[in-house]
Amino acid sequence: MARRSPQEEKTLSYEKDRRNDYGENDKSSRKNIRRNKRLPNRADRHRERGLLAPATGAVELEAAERAEIALHAKKSMWDTKRWRKWRDSPLRDVVIHKLRRRAALGMLGPDESERRADRVRRRAR
Repeated sequence: MARRSPQEEKTLSYEKDRRNDYGENDKSSRKNIRRNKRLPNRADRHRERGLLAPATGAVELEAAERAEIALHAKKSMWDTKRWRKWRDSPLRDVVIHKLRRRAALGMLGPDESERRADRVRRRAR
């Protein structure tokens, strides 16, 4: 494996490193991903239990059929309120967005912001 120059390392960093730009604490994802996968399944279990309750006990074909029809009539929460994981953005995009935001807020001059953004874009090629 050949050694990389610092410039190559910087280019690879802009391309491969990722940053959470969703707007929440990156540590909270550990809990929120599990929670968002868990809640629709829990809602489905509660709904199914409520719909199947009349069909418990002695076997009555009409009650069992009504319960089955009601169960299949409504879609799963997993299908209707679909939550998906969202991958983090490349570091290059996050840095360019921050530079533009600083220019819009007056923290940097527009020329300075674009000069720095161009430098980031050149390194990322």
